[in-house]
Amino acid sequence: MTDPSVTVNGDHVPLTGVATHTTALDWLRGRGLTGAKEGCAEGECGACSVLVARPGTTSPTEWTAVNACLVPVAALDGQELVTSEGLGSSDDLHPVQQELAVRGGSQCGYCTPGFVCSLAAEYYRPSREAAAETCDHEHGPNGVDLHALSGNLCRCTGYRPIRDAAYALGAPEADDAFAARQQQPPPEPRPTRIAVDGAEFVRPETLTEALDLITEWPQAQVVAGSTDWGVEVNIRGRRAPLVVAVDRLPELRELSFRTGHVEIGAALTLTEIERKLNGRIPLLAEMFPQFASRLIRNGATLGGNIGTASPIGDAPPALLALDAEVVLASPRGERVVPLADYFTGYRETVRAADELIRSVRIPLPLAPLVGFHKIAKRRFDDISSVAVGYAVEVVDGTVVRARIGLGGVAATPLRAVATEDALVGRPWTAETVRRAAAVLAGEGTPMDDHRASASYRSAMLGQSLLRLFHTNPETQEVPA
Repeated sequence: MTDPSVTVNGDHVPLTGVATHTTALDWLRGRGLTGAKEGCAEGECGACSVLVARPGTTSPTEWTAVNACLVPVAALDGQELVTSEGLGSSDDLHPVQQELAVRGGSQCGYCTPGFVCSLAAEYYRPSREAAAETCDHEHGPNGVDLHALSGNLCRCTGYRPIRDAAYALGAPEADDAFAARQQQPPPEPRPTRIAVDGAEFVRPETLTEALDLITEWPQAQVVAGSTDWGVEVNIRGRRAPLVVAVDRLPELRELSFRTGHVEIGAALTLTEIERKLNGRIPLLAEMFPQFASRLIRNGATLGGNIGTASPIGDAPPALLALDAEVVLASPRGERVVPLADYFTGYRETVRAADELIRSVRIPLPLAPLVGFHKIAKRRFDDISSVAVGYAVEVVDGTVVRARIGLGGVAATPLRAVATEDALVGRPWTAETVRRAAAVLAGEGTPMDDHRASASYRSAMLGQSLLRLFHTNPETQEVPA
């Protein structure tokens, strides 16, 4: 097995003796690369953003911005990493750095390196130039998508000059080394085993090897993007004797449309899923932009969001509305569990200790009327107070099918079965919806906490169904 190492700004750097819980951010700063900063240690501010060379969806390699504060540096073994220092210097500014400088996009500068890396990932996005034709309030005339900066916070500059800098970017020059790198294959994932001070980080080569590991070590921590585990390490001081990384396992990274269902690999990042689906599952297309930030979606996976069994995860309400199933793999074989039966209690599931989530299945055909409503204190990059996913089918003015998934109103994500029953078989009219909305307001067991009161959560449930009816073009009342 090759000695662990990372290529940083073109230099080959060994990982010898690095503790397995060490984040990429702490490791980089310990090496004197202090451009990336720690602002929150939770992946919410983007001050730690760096670039990683990953497999692209429209080019062999894509520069992907990630939160260095969450990713264990051990997970970057064999990978290529670029920091703000590697993009350019004061004597030779990168185009992103140049535009931020001349347009007043930096004051104190604490957040600026993170903005530089996130914006550089967007600058090099292969499909950006094609997106220029769809210029709207979120895309500039140059095709820049401001969602690329949704995970970067600035407390003093103000976002207008940063937006101006983003919209002023042109296409990469012909001799741009970072653009040229995207046309070459990305680093191949390689098996990793790092053992320091009695703790181990392992990247198995196959799913079989991964399953054998977690069978032998039931207390092992399985990670993909580490967007949840990284917070546990940073904020709560959690440590694991064995961390098993499954993010590059080929068996967990497939997406295919099959007879009767769509199969989505559990280790595909949300960004990869979004781009591979390209809108073909409209409910997920509504959910993706509201799921945390682009930085988080570049690491987070469906397997991780389901696996943590959080009652406020954004994906489960949408997947419950889609009647999704979870494919669980173990040394004993595979089994398929409806997502509605998967959650058994607060952060508890039917998954056995020797099982991994291999994929998520979404049955076809899809319901034509869908919606994803997330109620939170901020429009983006926030935790849900309430999340609701809808999938409704209306035929000749009558509701023939309804699936409603809820998050944030109980100890687990759940289906709003009583509300579904109040809709199915009845005419799709304002009166029906008003009665069903009253039922929806009583679903779950919402609680008071620092995000919202129980009464507010209940009120938002009812208002959500009314909103679906009155704002979606397909929900217009059929004349008598």
